[in-house]
Amino acid sequence: MLNYLRLELLQVLRDRYYLFFALALPVAFYLLWSSIFSSDRLDPVTGLPSSVDIMVSMASYGALGATLMSTGVRLAAERRSGWLRQLRVTPLTPTTVIVVKTLAAMSLGLPAVVLVGLASVLWQGVRLDPLQWVAITALLWVGTLPFAALGTLIGSLAGPDAAQPITLGAYFGLAVAGGMWVPLSVLPQVVRDVAAGLPSTRFAELGRAVAAGHAPPVSAGLVLAAWTVALGVLAVVAYRRAW
Repeated sequence: MLNYLRLELLQVLRDRYYLFFALALPVAFYLLWSSIFSSDRLDPVTGLPSSVDIMVSMASYGALGATLMSTGVRLAAERRSGWLRQLRVTPLTPTTVIVVKTLAAMSLGLPAVVLVGLASVLWQGVRLDPLQWVAITALLWVGTLPFAALGTLIGSLAGPDAAQPITLGAYFGLAVAGGMWVPLSVLPQVVRDVAAGLPSTRFAELGRAVAAGHAPPVSAGLVLAAWTVALGVLAVVAYRRAW
């Protein structure tokens, strides 16, 4: 299992799309938006300085993208190439494969969180307590679970040609509706009503709460857990059919 996990990580780290979407893009967006908005300006919803609020948003955006892009598109390609058929002759069970792909996807979200956080310190002088940095990183790592399940679901159902646009659509749609690109306060009310139940909104909410010095909201954890279970069950069923 550990050897397979190492193989999954190495394959993705060689992928230039992962390096762009998961690492370069979130950092570039942070540098851009934090330069446009005053670092002392407080967000009307979160009450955080813009430099901190944008940091959490872009770290969440990067972790979300890394998790989705490293599962959905790659799994669909593996189905076409026959890699899944080769895995059948190994001792690995479908459940083990799903667990490994989930752990790999979650692990690949960590570099984005770390790099955006580092950029915020060096570029805007963001200062948080060490425990806050640890908590934000840990929560954004665990919070990627439903997105890993969503990526597995997409990769198990869609072909390689369809998986990429579907994954990108889910990626950008969840990011916008989750308030990662623009504050939720400027979005139409109907979008905000829908966003309240989305995992991406609650995902970013975890980091913002800790950055503001509060405990992570229980409601956010419950919504993420519900999405994880629902998408996880669908992903397992879809993957077993693909297997």
